[in-house]
Amino acid sequence: MLKGKHIIVGVTGGIAAYKTATLVRLLVKAGAEVQVIMTPSAKEFVCPLTFSTLSGKPVISEFFTANTGQWNSHVDLGLWADVMVIAPATASTIAKMANGVADNMLVTTYLSAKAPVFIAPAMDLDMMRHPSTTRNLELLRSYGNMIIEPAEGELASHLIGKGRMEEPENIARVISDFFAPKDLAGQRIMITAGPTYERIDPVRFIGNYSSGKMGYAIAEEAARRGAEVTLISGPVSLSVTNRSINLIKVESASEMYRQCVDLWPSTDCAVMCAAVADYAPETVATSKIKRERDEVPVIHLRKNRDIAAALGQTKREGQILVGFALETDDEQINAIGKMERKNFDIIVLNSLRDKGAGFGTDTNKVTIFCADGQTRPLPLMSKSDVAKEIIDSITAFEHEA
Repeated sequence: MLKGKHIIVGVTGGIAAYKTATLVRLLVKAGAEVQVIMTPSAKEFVCPLTFSTLSGKPVISEFFTANTGQWNSHVDLGLWADVMVIAPATASTIAKMANGVADNMLVTTYLSAKAPVFIAPAMDLDMMRHPSTTRNLELLRSYGNMIIEPAEGELASHLIGKGRMEEPENIARVISDFFAPKDLAGQRIMITAGPTYERIDPVRFIGNYSSGKMGYAIAEEAARRGAEVTLISGPVSLSVTNRSINLIKVESASEMYRQCVDLWPSTDCAVMCAAVADYAPETVATSKIKRERDEVPVIHLRKNRDIAAALGQTKREGQILVGFALETDDEQINAIGKMERKNFDIIVLNSLRDKGAGFGTDTNKVTIFCADGQTRPLPLMSKSDVAKEIIDSITAFEHEA
């Protein structure tokens, strides 16, 4: 999304300036043309040579170049940029931007910029929560600027609190997401991900190897493209990076069933990516089953309710239901049969026979089948790229329906 984009990166005088070097590298690697503007105090933290080497452009800091007298036009820079990001943004620079104090090249360029502006604050927790800082940030928001909220953690003062500049990878993602097509704007999408755990006793469960990576990637892609996303997740070690995603954590199949059935009537599309346990113990022991017992315990199982089938039975006109099939034998026949039985509009097939696909991997190899007869076999690719293809198939199906 950033290929060919003109990006101004403003660097101010905070300890987090060292992290901005990584941000510049990421933006350049994504194909953007980056111009770094540093405040005079920022040069006390990171040498301008670092940024000029990473960006491939001389760093701008003053209104004119001292040895040549060349004027650096803030107006031209403001017109050149497709987007501007200030990272880190100190309390001082935030105050100047909010109140139009144009006493350095960075703030002057900001006041001239026609492009969207992202601001990534970084400061100590007491400065962050001071009324003047909160007021200035609200002013900047009211002007149309986008604030990339700082994270909580250990600060330069060794205090713990909110004020750490967001990580460069997340800032780069926010900027990239800004340029992504918003073809899902206004759509409400529900996605399930991960395994379910069916308790045997307080320490044991029936589960599977699902990592949740595929479902989380689909949720991130849908949110990036403007959808209102609810992600219903079983127990996984993942977290969402897009803060607009509504994450609902569940453990068992019955908990996931209740959430899905409740949300389905107000949902435009559901992507059933979770590996839901088919069976659960009829009874759950209230205390740990001890190995020292002479007899081997017998666990009687009951069938869990079929979440996807329940949604398929109540699907109204205009709703899209997407399912997944992980098969080991007769893959295509079983996947198409599952699509028909459960009233799916789309089913995504992946096989444990394919190396690099299935549980726990960062890659996947799938075939997408649509109820209208279209089939899209895809090569092995990252799960984030597979997610893009799945969302593309959903939007194409929606337009044809």
